[in-house]
Amino acid sequence: MELSDKGLERKEEWEKAGYALPRYDRKKMIQHTKESPFWVHFGAGNIFRAFQANGAQKLLNQGILTKGITVAEGFDGEIVSSVYAPYDNLSILVTLKADGSTEKTVVGSVAEALSAVDAESEDFARLREIFRKDSLQMVSFTITEKGYSLRSGKGLLLPDVEEDFRSGPQKPVSYMGKITSLLYERFSQGGAPLAMVSMDNCSHNGEKLFQAVWAFAQAWEENGAAEKGFCAYLQDPKSVSFPWTMIDKITPRPDASVEKILSADGVKAMAPVVTGKHTYTAPFVNAEECEYLVIEDAFPNGRPPLEKAGFIFTTRETVNDCERMKVCTCLNPLHTALAVYGCLLEYTLISEEMKNPLLRKLVERIGYTEGLPVVTDPGILSPKEFLDTVLRIRIPNPFMPDTPQRIATDTSQKLSIRFGETVKAYEKASSLHVQDLVGIPLVYAGWLRYLLAVDDVGNPFTLSPDPLLDSLAPVMEKLSLGHTENAEEVLTPVLKNVSIFGVDLFEAGLGQRVLEYFRELATGKGAVEATLKKYLA
Repeated sequence: MELSDKGLERKEEWEKAGYALPRYDRKKMIQHTKESPFWVHFGAGNIFRAFQANGAQKLLNQGILTKGITVAEGFDGEIVSSVYAPYDNLSILVTLKADGSTEKTVVGSVAEALSAVDAESEDFARLREIFRKDSLQMVSFTITEKGYSLRSGKGLLLPDVEEDFRSGPQKPVSYMGKITSLLYERFSQGGAPLAMVSMDNCSHNGEKLFQAVWAFAQAWEENGAAEKGFCAYLQDPKSVSFPWTMIDKITPRPDASVEKILSADGVKAMAPVVTGKHTYTAPFVNAEECEYLVIEDAFPNGRPPLEKAGFIFTTRETVNDCERMKVCTCLNPLHTALAVYGCLLEYTLISEEMKNPLLRKLVERIGYTEGLPVVTDPGILSPKEFLDTVLRIRIPNPFMPDTPQRIATDTSQKLSIRFGETVKAYEKASSLHVQDLVGIPLVYAGWLRYLLAVDDVGNPFTLSPDPLLDSLAPVMEKLSLGHTENAEEVLTPVLKNVSIFGVDLFEAGLGQRVLEYFRELATGKGAVEATLKKYLA
């Protein structure tokens, strides 16, 4: 079977193999979309194809939509040339369910796939044309949080950004410079309204997108590269909106086991591709069954009825509450806890950790016992039900090939939000006591034990990347497995670091407890398991 428009003509063969096919006239959809585009999405990666593109397909199948999506890739144009163009912009979504079953869907809602890497290319000229059309209602993004960054880690403007600030909107080279130039194109042609919708997995994502665009607009107006009024256009929510969103769906990189399933079905040319920019991509995507997309309902040019595809529209405040619920209580803290202890206990899959009764008790305690009493309840999603789904379906899903080593990346940057907010809430609550916390200080101590870079059987391992490793390594070198007599002297400055933990752990009343747990975890071989058993069994 061939993944192409011609290949799909052999409909019975695909359906016999268990594939759900597009139930609409794709040729008409593409023609209609090109004539009157309504949705452009930047970021042609896995999450887009598994979530947004599949959502649009659901509506196309029902006849609710007659137009599809124009996808643009602004970082790695080879994605378009390697896994979109050769397959007529079709892709296969394999949904991996926790019960061991799979769903296979051929997604055909992408009408056009364009490279936005070169602002002087034909593809970018097509994007300029699309941005001039009044029919365009929304531009969405899954480009990762780094995509909105204009500065280096040292706080300096990136060279491409600095050059774009000077040269103006005609030939931009930076990602956000290109986005702003397209908005300027729309402004110059009459300024039709538009929603700019970041769907990236980061807090206040709409604000991050606005601030990036705003920086270019200000620079261009100030140096005369843009007409007066462009900044006002961007500031007017009736003209351009920047809604906040909360997204949650796990879409790991294409897995070899899934490729084998497709190949065994007879689907040709499913091999993954590693691009020149080291993007690992494929003609298929694999993803979990659970998905959440909560969107601030601010669309000045109207919007498609995406709520019929399961997207949730609400207020900015509720979006923020959903984000806090996920990041501070019901998902991210649990992942971090499993990442730290998974590395120490030699696990290579997060899902396998949930078979360990001690690790399951750890995350259940952090979520249900310590987190839910202070959770931010958004009202539209039940925190208890969300947490139930995370612990019973999502994390234990054996088909999700996510590793503790990957999730342990940048842990120092995550602790303050994922656990510090809960500690602060306990400090403020008259009916709760910080001293009742056990799971959270075990994670703090576990992270310090992890930084020794020796697992529970005494084997060294490589720490995951983290921006603070250079400064923390000299500190941790003063300690070793079985030799922690000077732990208080060495670790007290770390535990008092508010930028890491969100609070001074000694002022919060947890410093000594974390030190005690650390000493027990680092007593010697087998101490990690023994300590977890002592406090959780």
